[in-house]
Amino acid sequence: MKNIIIPVDFSKQSEFALKAGAILAKKHDAVLYILHMLELSDSIISHSETDNKNEMLFMLALAKKKFAPFLGKEYLEGVKVKTMIKHHKVYKEVDLVAKEVDADLIIMGSHGLTAQDGIFAGSNAEKMVRNSKTPVLIIKSEPKEFELKNVVIATDLNPQNTSVFSQKVAIFSALGSTIHPVYVNLPNNNFTSSKEFKEKVRVFAAAGGSNKVKFIAGYTVEDGLIQYAEETNADLIAVSTHARKGLNHFLKGSISEDLANHAKLPVMTFKL
Repeated sequence: MKNIIIPVDFSKQSEFALKAGAILAKKHDAVLYILHMLELSDSIISHSETDNKNEMLFMLALAKKKFAPFLGKEYLEGVKVKTMIKHHKVYKEVDLVAKEVDADLIIMGSHGLTAQDGIFAGSNAEKMVRNSKTPVLIIKSEPKEFELKNVVIATDLNPQNTSVFSQKVAIFSALGSTIHPVYVNLPNNNFTSSKEFKEKVRVFAAAGGSNKVKFIAGYTVEDGLIQYAEETNADLIAVSTHARKGLNHFLKGSISEDLANHAKLPVMTFKL
């Protein structure tokens, strides 16, 4: 883990992400790219009127002024930090930056409390998760001691998704984490028998996955993941996302807003 991007709006939640990034950067000698988006409209950028230019220059100067106190934290001492400012609030731009700096991870802060304020209500973090080709770590509270010793990895045991599974394993191995792959068995039409589960694991492992997957039951996927995370004293839950449907669809069915909005743990997402 050498390059980490942290999109910020200078809020308290951004500070949570910044602190988590600083902890990881110190452990892995990584560079933090602190990215701020001005949210300028096309009209302001493209038109040459003096007022538009003045507004753009004012917002740029204001952003630069905010960087100084925002980055003047003791926990950043000794950390390599680079600041970046983009004109738009288009999340494809973050992907372009990620590609440019060869980023391993994007860290974002989120309220994660309600459907209105959390990451599932068309908010910044949700858009980032939906569009990013780089893994995204969502932080919802101050990371006083950000240890990733135990990580729960959700899997649907689909052999076509083993490349993403391997990506998760590689990242968490580099972070020194112990991984706990888990398959959540759901009731009704999604129910899987023990015999069916063993066959799924065999096929998944043969395709390059793992044969060490925990079989647990839950009324919903998020319920099962949170339950297992508590049992294993996990520090983070890792899930996969589909770009076109965001976080509302992963694994075999649909994951509700509860996981990211109500789970106390950080959540890391990987695009399928």
